[in-house]
Amino acid sequence: MLGGAAYNVGMTAASTANDSDNPSQPWANTAATLADGEMPPGWSLVNSSSYARVAHHAGDQVYFKLFLPRSPLESIKALARGSRATRARQHNDDLRRAGIEAPHNIAWGRLQRGREYLFSTAVPGLGIDRWLRRELPAGHRGDLPRRRDLLRELGIFVGRLHHSGFIHGDLRTGNVLAEWQGGRFRFALIDNERNSRHDMPPGKLLLKNLMQLNMHTPEELSRSDRWRFFESWRRQMRELSDIEARLVAVESYQWALRRLAAKGKLADGSEWVGK
Repeated sequence: MLGGAAYNVGMTAASTANDSDNPSQPWANTAATLADGEMPPGWSLVNSSSYARVAHHAGDQVYFKLFLPRSPLESIKALARGSRATRARQHNDDLRRAGIEAPHNIAWGRLQRGREYLFSTAVPGLGIDRWLRRELPAGHRGDLPRRRDLLRELGIFVGRLHHSGFIHGDLRTGNVLAEWQGGRFRFALIDNERNSRHDMPPGKLLLKNLMQLNMHTPEELSRSDRWRFFESWRRQMRELSDIEARLVAVESYQWALRRLAAKGKLADGSEWVGK
C-alpha cells in the first residue's frame, strides 16, 4: 500500500510527472516508511552505506535513495552548491537532455532530521564490471568478439561523454550499465550526484575518470582490452594531441595499478607499465 491507496508505481509516476516541486503525498509516505528501515511489499534493500540507503521495487523497476549526512557541515555546503539529492536530480536531467541514458526522476522531498530522498526509474542493463567478470569473462574464446565490441563501444560512449563536457563523479565500471540490444551495446550512467560539466574537462578530471574505469586487475582486463577501449575513446577526443592522449592513457593505467596494489589486489608478478 502507498499512502493508503493501491500501490502502483507506474500510475503514481505518471500522475506526478508534471509536479516538479512537490511530490504526491503517497510518495512521501512510502519514503518515510523506507527511511525508517521498513520494507513495504515489493521493496528490498540494496547497496546501502553509512551515507545512503537504497531500496528497489523489482516489480515496477523503481529505486529509492535516502541521502544521509556525510558530515555536520553538509547542510552548510548545500547552501552554496545544492544538496546531494538536488545535484543527483539535476545531473540525471542534464545527462538525459544531452541524449545520455540516466535514471528518470519521479518524486523527491525532505523528511525529518534533514534527510532527503529521491525516487527514480531503473535503467536497463548490467554493470560493466559484471559484463567483464561474468557475462563476457577474459579467456572465453567464444565470447571474445562480443567482449571486444563491448570495450570498443564503451570507449566511444565515454569519449562522447567527455567530449560533451561531462565528468562523472565516480566512473567505476559498476556505475556504467550496458545492455545488448539490436546488435549493439547501449549504455547508461547511474550514481550521478557528483557529476560536473565543463566547456572542456580539465585533464586531471579526465585522468581520474579513466583511472576509475581501469580499476580491474590485469587478469580481468588485459593491456589489449584497455587499449581497445582507449583507442575508441581517443577518436572522440579530437582536441587532445596524440602525445597528450597517450600520456593520459598510460598515467591512468599506472594510477589504477598503484591503487590496486595498495589494496592488495594485484597478483605476484603482475606487470606494471612504466614502473
